[in-house]
Amino acid sequence: MNFKIDGKTISDIIIGLSDGLTVPFALAAGLAGAIAQSHIVLVGGLAELAAGGISMGLGGYLAAKSEGDTYVAELQREQREIEDCPDEEVDEVRQILVGYGLQDEALQGAVHGIIANRQGWALFMMKEELGLEQPDPRQALKTALFIGGAYLVGGSVPLSPYAFGLPVQTAFYLSVGVTSVALLVFGAVKGRFTSVPLVKSSLETFMVGSLAAAAAYLLARLVGGH
Repeated sequence: MNFKIDGKTISDIIIGLSDGLTVPFALAAGLAGAIAQSHIVLVGGLAELAAGGISMGLGGYLAAKSEGDTYVAELQREQREIEDCPDEEVDEVRQILVGYGLQDEALQGAVHGIIANRQGWALFMMKEELGLEQPDPRQALKTALFIGGAYLVGGSVPLSPYAFGLPVQTAFYLSVGVTSVALLVFGAVKGRFTSVPLVKSSLETFMVGSLAAAAAYLLARLVGGH
């Protein structure tokens, strides 16, 4: 399947990576604060990673599908309005075109050109009156795959140190190190695509992930009594 890397795809990847780097990092930190075996932290982290990836992907799928369903419902409503009250809809087309500066013969010609095809007329109203673009029918699946996949990729970073059989504290410190670097780099890349200053975006992303992990770790240490 050929996926185009567009703005929506970049947004989905950012969402998945952001949560993937943060949530499993915080969970692993919390487990490391209460459990003395790295493999238990890893198993718990992998369970969360699988559940989180599926949940994030499914959530993205349902959200994108809902957008598509909304578009179809609005298009059907617009088509009914064209059938039931065409004069009012023609007047709306005229007002929209006047807003673009058309007048006199040019205005009348454009109006007649638009209303000559009812399907095109309805699509014109969807875009110009409601501000709705026709969604890609594959968007729901694409969103699910990119969000879920990015979550798995992001979550594998903080969990990877626990896979080498290191003492839990060693694995924890290594996880903090590699995840901190990943958060800083990801924040900078995100800033590049969102037009936020790179340093600001990098530090904000790092702080969010760090605070979540610190809170989970300290709570686990407090409850676990270590």
